[in-house]
Amino acid sequence: MTPAELFLDHSADLFKRVREQLPAIQETADLFAKTILAGQMVHVFGSGHSRILVEEMWPRYGSFPGFNPIVELSLTFHNLVVGANGQRQAMFLENVSGLAARILRNFDLKAGDSALVVSSSGCNVVPVEMAEEFQRRGVKVVALISKDHAEASTTRHPGGKKLQDFADIVLDTGAPVGDAMVKIEGLETPVAPGSTVGGCLIVNAVKAEVAQRLTQAGQPPKVLTAGVLVGGVKATALFEAAYDEHARRLAPYYQGLGV
Repeated sequence: MTPAELFLDHSADLFKRVREQLPAIQETADLFAKTILAGQMVHVFGSGHSRILVEEMWPRYGSFPGFNPIVELSLTFHNLVVGANGQRQAMFLENVSGLAARILRNFDLKAGDSALVVSSSGCNVVPVEMAEEFQRRGVKVVALISKDHAEASTTRHPGGKKLQDFADIVLDTGAPVGDAMVKIEGLETPVAPGSTVGGCLIVNAVKAEVAQRLTQAGQPPKVLTAGVLVGGVKATALFEAAYDEHARRLAPYYQGLGV
């Protein structure tokens, strides 16, 4: 088989692994829909390349308000690789204890909020402490990890905990230990990671279930939709309405700070 065929075959296995988690996906959708129907927000956090799944949830085509993407550039800005704002600094900061609490100091979290914290290894300090902080403040947490990889990895959390230790629900991308899925003859290390594939499947499965629940409850979401589907005027109106709703939902999370 060619490397591309191997990657596609392994990706098909990820589809199967995600499908096996439908009960947990439904439970997650129930939790998130309850939060959004209450006029509150689902906080979504990921450091490193987990940022991809945060942005997959919102805001992009086919997504809708109700999710608060918490993305720190200092932890996720990989473009320069080296030099100022390079990857070494981001990887260092990802394991600085106390940073998660400083990030959440910017938000007046509410009872009834929920959160999705993404980390393939579940072992870096900031995402683990982010989940810990959410739970400490009464926010229910869904962890999205690569279970096999997380269980095989050594945590850097000062208390020896992993992300799944601070989660009410755990979802698994299905990616293997080390994440990369394709072995090349003559190359010592595998290539082509799977966590993004499995993670995107889970995120969008949850998103679709939440949309159904909101619609059935009489609060259909304002979905960011391409003009080629609904026409330019309606697409623009949907974008503006969705962004305005996001702003209204987010505003209360700043009002109580320092009071």
